[in-house]
Amino acid sequence: MGFRENLKSQLEYSGMLVKELAARSGVKKKTIDSYLATRGYMPSVEAAIKIAKALGVSVEFLVTGEDTKKDRPLSSLHSDIQEIALVSERLNPKDRFIILNLARLMQGKK
Repeated sequence: MGFRENLKSQLEYSGMLVKELAARSGVKKKTIDSYLATRGYMPSVEAAIKIAKALGVSVEFLVTGEDTKKDRPLSSLHSDIQEIALVSERLNPKDRFIILNLARLMQGKK
């Protein structure tokens, strides 16, 4: 998948609207719409960085769909993921095990 597909997927995952992304990133909505269009224009490096930061992902992830940084600090993760980690930390080991297995099961459904 390319930038267009990964951006579209990340927007859906985050539940963010294009106008919200525009406001958070400082990139015009019309410009983001052009990245999402069928022709899928590629953003400048500056715009890609702003968009990635607003979505809580790396530019590498938006371009390739993969993130090679395995040991990212918690603060660099999407806010939903941060919350899951913080809540999970307060669970007992048995419940964390259940949550982890549920997440793995859901990941396999792709």
